[in-house]
Amino acid sequence: MISPRHPFLDHPGPLAFAHRGGDADGLENTLVAFRRAVECGYRYLETDVHATSDGVLVAFHDATLDRVTDTRGAIAALPWSTVRRARVGGREPVPLFEELLDAFPGARINVDVKAEAAIEPLVDAVRKAGAWERVCVGSFSQRRVARTRALAGPRLATSLGMRGVATLRLLGYGGRALGRLGGGEAVCVQVPERFRGVRVVDRTFLRAAHSRGLQVHVWTVNDRDRMSALLDLGVDGIMTDRIETLRAVLAERGEWAGGASR
Repeated sequence: MISPRHPFLDHPGPLAFAHRGGDADGLENTLVAFRRAVECGYRYLETDVHATSDGVLVAFHDATLDRVTDTRGAIAALPWSTVRRARVGGREPVPLFEELLDAFPGARINVDVKAEAAIEPLVDAVRKAGAWERVCVGSFSQRRVARTRALAGPRLATSLGMRGVATLRLLGYGGRALGRLGGGEAVCVQVPERFRGVRVVDRTFLRAAHSRGLQVHVWTVNDRDRMSALLDLGVDGIMTDRIETLRAVLAERGEWAGGASR
């Protein structure tokens, strides 16, 4: 376990992330799902953010409401007055990101910034809540991570964008001519075990990350055997939809250290 470079990562043992709150009967990214994860003992919650057409920041994965709610349309094209009426799984409202910060003050929240328009509202929400030690921001887009970091300053924890991840992987295999890694302020790297059929997380990748002081968190791992194998390999955190399974695996290894206050 690599030593933390930011208070967000200050936690004994491997970090267990409830991905979108966990698989809670189709109610991903809802207060119900996140509450269930916290009650299960999770201290780390993972979510995504988009901004409505009038700049309201919501915790939601997709760019549109179509897949998981009873409403249709792109979030970026709809006002909050419309989005607030949508129901995930036909039951639960789409939460504001600030609601997560308020509802779970003992939890730490990993945020995937899905759109440029969400960056400023996100930084404003974290600033308003004084939640600099409780939030880590990442994205596939290196540009979005960099812009968020530029607006927030060094108080905000960030992970490497995917361009930085690719560079890190190649550097681990001796690609010295690639130049700078980029994202020098990052405190972790968050990656899938495989990407487009190519293995990302192996001992060489972990060694390259750890030698640069970066924790490695792997998403989204739902199989018990893969969880155990990755933990044996030395990853620093796992994101999962199967929150009870990951908790059981960590407990069996004597590495479960949950318990966020509500």
